[in-house]
Amino acid sequence: EHIHNSRAARKRKKATQSIRRERRAARHRDKQGSDTERKAGRACITKMIRSLMIPNMLKGETECFRKLRPTLSSCRFASASNGGSDGTPLLKTTGFGKQHVIVDRMLPSGSDGSLFQHCRHPRTATIIGAPMTYGQPFAGTDHGPALLREKGLRGMLSSLGWRVEDLPDLSFDSNLSGTALPPDPPNAKNCKLVGQGNELLFNTVAGVIQKDQFPLILGGDHSIGAGSLAGILTVRPNTGVIWVDAHADLNTPATSESGNMHGMPIGLLMDHHQYQPSTAVDFAALPGFEFLEHVPKLSPEQIVYVGLRDIDPTERQWIRDLNIRAFTMYDIDRYGIGSVMDRAFAHLLAQDPNRPLHVSYDVDAIDPALAPATGTAVRGGLTYREAHFVAEAVAQTGNLASAEIVELNPTLSHDDGADDTIELGLQIATSLMGNSIL
Repeated sequence: EHIHNSRAARKRKKATQSIRRERRAARHRDKQGSDTERKAGRACITKMIRSLMIPNMLKGETECFRKLRPTLSSCRFASASNGGSDGTPLLKTTGFGKQHVIVDRMLPSGSDGSLFQHCRHPRTATIIGAPMTYGQPFAGTDHGPALLREKGLRGMLSSLGWRVEDLPDLSFDSNLSGTALPPDPPNAKNCKLVGQGNELLFNTVAGVIQKDQFPLILGGDHSIGAGSLAGILTVRPNTGVIWVDAHADLNTPATSESGNMHGMPIGLLMDHHQYQPSTAVDFAALPGFEFLEHVPKLSPEQIVYVGLRDIDPTERQWIRDLNIRAFTMYDIDRYGIGSVMDRAFAHLLAQDPNRPLHVSYDVDAIDPALAPATGTAVRGGLTYREAHFVAEAVAQTGNLASAEIVELNPTLSHDDGADDTIELGLQIATSLMGNSIL
């Protein structure tokens, strides 16, 4: 990199010297030469600037983030206890041998009470920690709920006008004791553990929604999507789902290439019997998932994907056959994130403008340059502002009734990557809960 930078610097220096020489010659021609010579000299200067300087500038701009990221300052949220004099959390940035402290004020939007219309007044956000780690092969996703709390989540929600109820984390490890676990079904790893954990989450989420409170679910890996969504559909079967993810999570044990159940939550809840009777399977027969027997199924029109870029062949075929609304990164590049979200809302709210919405936000939807501490990172994801806009736009509809953020794994990144990912996850959570610029 040092050699590359040195060569680029020499090239820029040489280009600058050439332009200066040509400008001196042009001034001399302006004094002594003809109009034709003067025009030719100016055209030469313009050509040199365009051919030598501008490409280097553009190249440097596109490479800037990747090249300088190791030396750029990193952002830190201080906990509420380390906040400003008014208790507001601070945003600390450190780098270049200096430390800067910027007040990051939680500014609630919709002061007229138009947001979160499905929550009973006074609005209560119930934090549900779901430290699931058995749906994928990497330990560490169970740290997500505790780290988000340590960064000041409760204080931030309070600053946004929420009453906060913070439930104890669900205990998924307790299922390891007692009777021996049955063998896993083919291609469904840790099926009983994942299923029993999802049943705990299913009952908890359903209970919170029955009280007209807002369940904010902190994962854990994305296999918890089956339990949270089952609880939501049980109480509000018409809920529209926005699945923000690099992956479709539409697999089943019969189609999964890995057998990891964090890639199956939508597949286990989709109404295959109605739309794909030839391939339909009773997933309530899976060990631990017996609770799905009486859960309403998810219809294809109820879900919209945002941010897809790594889809298995069977998932691709099912998305097309079932006519599921899906916006890939190609669509975001083509239309822009604002237009994509408008289309998502138009699809989900066309029949019922007051339809409750649920957001399942996997941090691997974000580009790994910004959120590296996640288990299935894929390059080419959402930018910082796109990631925030998705959350802000859903909150602004007024229909958001539940949300989860998943796949934060601080053990999978070195240096500041873990903190950067947790902090970004925290910011996404507060944007979902009403934090806004104005």
